Amino acid sequence: MADHDHDHQYQSSSDDQIKSNQIKPHAILIPYPLQGHLIPSVHLALKLASQGFTITFINTHSIHHQTTKSQPHPHASDLFADTGLDIRYRTVSDGLPVDFDRSLNHDQFMAALLHVFSAHVDEVVGEIVKSNSEQSPVSCLIADTFFVWPSKIAKKFGLLYASYWTEPALVFTLYYHLDLLRKNGHFACHELEPDTILALQANMPFYAIGPIFPSGFSKSPVATSLWSESDCTQWLNTNPHGSVLYVSFGSYAHVTKRDLLEIANGLLLSNVNFVWVLRPDIVSSDDVDPLPVGFREEVRDRSMIVPWCCQIAVLAHPAIGGFLTHCGWNSILESIWCKVPLLCFPLLTDQFTNRKLVVNDWKIGISLKKQGLVNRNEVSETINRLMCGKSGLDYRKAIQEVKTTLDNALRPNGSSEQNMDRPHIVSSDDADPLPIGFWAGVHERSMIIAWYCQTAVLAHPPTGGFLPHCGWNSILESFWCQVPLLSSLYSLINSLTGSHNP
Repeated sequence: MADHDHDHQYQSSSDDQIKSNQIKPHAILIPYPLQGHLIPSVHLALKLASQGFTITFINTHSIHHQTTKSQPHPHASDLFADTGLDIRYRTVSDGLPVDFDRSLNHDQFMAALLHVFSAHVDEVVGEIVKSNSEQSPVSCLIADTFFVWPSKIAKKFGLLYASYWTEPALVFTLYYHLDLLRKNGHFACHELEPDTILALQANMPFYAIGPIFPSGFSKSPVATSLWSESDCTQWLNTNPHGSVLYVSFGSYAHVTKRDLLEIANGLLLSNVNFVWVLRPDIVSSDDVDPLPVGFREEVRDRSMIVPWCCQIAVLAHPAIGGFLTHCGWNSILESIWCKVPLLCFPLLTDQFTNRKLVVNDWKIGISLKKQGLVNRNEVSETINRLMCGKSGLDYRKAIQEVKTTLDNALRPNGSSEQNMDRPHIVSSDDADPLPIGFWAGVHERSMIIAWYCQTAVLAHPPTGGFLPHCGWNSILESFWCQVPLLSSLYSLINSLTGSHNP
């Protein structure tokens, strides 16, 4: 998450500060209207609200309509009503009818988001800022980085702007340096994520707060699914441990009819049991059943084909041993969390770079095809490589190691929690004067705090030295505790220049 527009942060007198301390920070959050972006935005809203924020969540009419329609109680007007948190819910039009097929009319959808949705958001943000000026003043606008206009709205209303990136840092750095890559005639990038994040932090305030999962990685209390979910549990219970391949290509991307037929025939040849999420519009809204003639009958004893399901529940089931995925970032994180190796078939945008992380960097999966077009024999071969034998064991071992990294990030002192707790979101430029990346570099051998009882620290046996400002009390306390002193550069400069500033 990157923060911007520090010039618009609040200045206050001491009386105003006392008053502000009694008012919760209020952030407006705007997710990009695709399910893969909605899910992490909902998780962020829940996380911030649980830590004392007031959140106003602005959704599109279309996403709200599709989400509520898929739920058991389709007339719910507030997706966050059951959370018990201070999350206020608003919906606005993106300029298109709610039943308009956005995935098959991508250019028209993007134009509406750029010109119409932005104008509606501008108007709503103005209303929210004005109506909450006394009781719950808005201090921050958080919006998906895929939008190009929120920073202007934040500046217009004097709000701090935080850009929320929901994909890998590696993809961000590719976009950020796109002109340089194009100039040099290549688009390769080989950094691992920690190195990528450090490189980004050298240029901007950039904080990795992921993964943001619900507690215990249970199903979110807020509806984010755009379709009704089939329950696969009973069928999965009939299968041996690690024997089932889960197949899903996400909520938005489309697969060509030819590729889908080759994948289907590859599954048929593999003899591996599978759950296949086959969206009705996966090829086209006009092709309601794109599978080969007779396919369903041939695989009915070893498969379950559904239009949609709860992906977390399926991946967490012991019967699942692999995941044939489009490499959406949510899918990759969920698969890692459930320790399920991946078979990669990227379709658009960040998914090709995500595959690089999975296959080349972390080595927790393989590509569905080496090059060229999808071939049924190659599909069958790669499925069996992932699911069976020594290679399958190697991928499961590797993904266990990556899962441990995620576990560490989510610990109380892990990077996710540390970056969530940083004061940059709602405070001044000087809230953290340390070099960017410093905390991550020293967290295993340091303790950095705002204040403490100095004599207690100096008197403790592990303390072997003191770098002070050379105040007289500090010097005397250090003498008393027999702790050698290192005179600071600041004090040395003062002595050389004759400055007597405290």
